[in-house]
Amino acid sequence: MDIRRRNNVTVAGPAAAPALVLAHGFGCDQNMWRLVAPALAERYRVVLFDYVGSGGSDLSAWSEARYSTLDGYARDVVEVCEHLDLGRAVFVGHSVSAMAGVLAARAAPERIGALVMVGPSPRYIDDEGYRGGFDAEDIDELLVSLESNYLGWSSAMAPVIMGNPERPELGQELTNSFCATDPDIARVFARTTFLSDSRDDLKSVAVPTLVLECVEDAIAPREVGAYVHAAIPGSRLVTLDATGHCPQLSAPEATTAAILDFLRDLS
Repeated sequence: MDIRRRNNVTVAGPAAAPALVLAHGFGCDQNMWRLVAPALAERYRVVLFDYVGSGGSDLSAWSEARYSTLDGYARDVVEVCEHLDLGRAVFVGHSVSAMAGVLAARAAPERIGALVMVGPSPRYIDDEGYRGGFDAEDIDELLVSLESNYLGWSSAMAPVIMGNPERPELGQELTNSFCATDPDIARVFARTTFLSDSRDDLKSVAVPTLVLECVEDAIAPREVGAYVHAAIPGSRLVTLDATGHCPQLSAPEATTAAILDFLRDLS
């Protein structure tokens, strides 16, 4: 199988430099990284890709059986790394991709040497002693609305997820990204995302880890960032002076600076 074509893999930066693998979240594609990737590629080999079912990936390779769990997305990560023969790469995962990175690092520790989690959440639904930001009824309503009217749901939810109402062009960009996703694929990805519980998986993390959170985030509140940080021994928690769930778009300079600071300390 041509993994490069299947996952629409693109590579930039010095070929001999350490590798960074940037992974997008639900309803998005690698274009979400366009404001941070060029600066990173000045010093590092930057690998961008689309999960199967997203962006410019080969949609014929998608199957509900594989992508109904986060393991399917983690397998995409591992297979991209294997195809490029990456060793000890730094995996930068946005939103649900942060947890896919955790699973990938556990499955192929020779391929993933560090993690950067941007707006991570191991569980979106509140639980006893844990605040994920949503109760079960919230998520049920969200999924029912998404499945009954995906375009309408996208138009309503994308600006909430993005935040920054004073910059409506950001919410519109996320809306357009959501609307470009096949509704049937989005339905499965949404269930995989919002019904996941990866809290126990955090215990397996044994690589240097940076947790990036925003001051305000409707999807991953700061209690979640604190939880992830506490669950991963030795991790670094950085709170960006930014709002919304997509700081790589709303605050690209701050996001890039935090990643570069972390990478400098790894060397």
